[in-house]
Amino acid sequence: MIDCHVHLWDPAEGFPWIRPGDEHHRAFGEDDLEQSGAGLDLTGAVLVEASRGDAGETLALRGLRLRRPDLVIGYVANLHVHGADGPDLFRALLDELGDSRPNGMRLGGASWTGTPESARALVPVLAEAGSVLELNLYRGVLAAAADVAAQHPELTVVVDHLGNPPDPRTPAAGEWYRDVERAAASPNVVMKISGLLTQQHGVPPQRVAHMVRHVVDALGPDRCLLGSDWPICLPRGSRADSLATSRLGLAHLTADHRHRVLHTTAVRVYGLGG
Repeated sequence: MIDCHVHLWDPAEGFPWIRPGDEHHRAFGEDDLEQSGAGLDLTGAVLVEASRGDAGETLALRGLRLRRPDLVIGYVANLHVHGADGPDLFRALLDELGDSRPNGMRLGGASWTGTPESARALVPVLAEAGSVLELNLYRGVLAAAADVAAQHPELTVVVDHLGNPPDPRTPAAGEWYRDVERAAASPNVVMKISGLLTQQHGVPPQRVAHMVRHVVDALGPDRCLLGSDWPICLPRGSRADSLATSRLGLAHLTADHRHRVLHTTAVRVYGLGG
């Protein structure tokens, strides 16, 4: 199994969103990541940026990927921090990094229009490069993913955290189900089954399983990934707990289809080594 969503950080190096006194206000390094995966039968992890706030984070993620290929088999960097450089310099950076360039670039915010215009201007460069755009938007992410995917059919758009769904027991969940169907109609949209231990805390497991199953059945196993969102998940449970929650709703799949969700799709989408 490939864990497609983990983070590392040290508050002393930036990460302004982590406040003193917060449960996450401590350093999480490669040794912590390795220990958290003990006994989980993992073949590697995709390291995702954690909003350090500067372009140096991209090179730090790359350095860890090169230093610990046994632990980190890919990385997703922050698109925001490269926006000020403009498309030409961003294109040159990707060319310079070559085979060690990011496996994807993430864009986050309250909504698509709430993200920096300078960062959105880099999306065509990702499409040209055959790279991955990863979206973590609090509102309307599935609709935005479908729109961007339609504008750039050569671009793979990965949606984090099952599209940040509301509590499935509330009326607001209906819009999320409709947006899943819209995203499913765009063949270059991929869904990451992650963040559920945190976002769906207190929701009965069968409800979570229903949501996961709906996504997998709508998009298919070749367009679904799985991730723990460690160490964000820790206030609610361990990395193992988070991965177990993400796997709810996969029991109906054949062994081959389950392997695609847990491994093969990640290799293809992120261009990993195997």
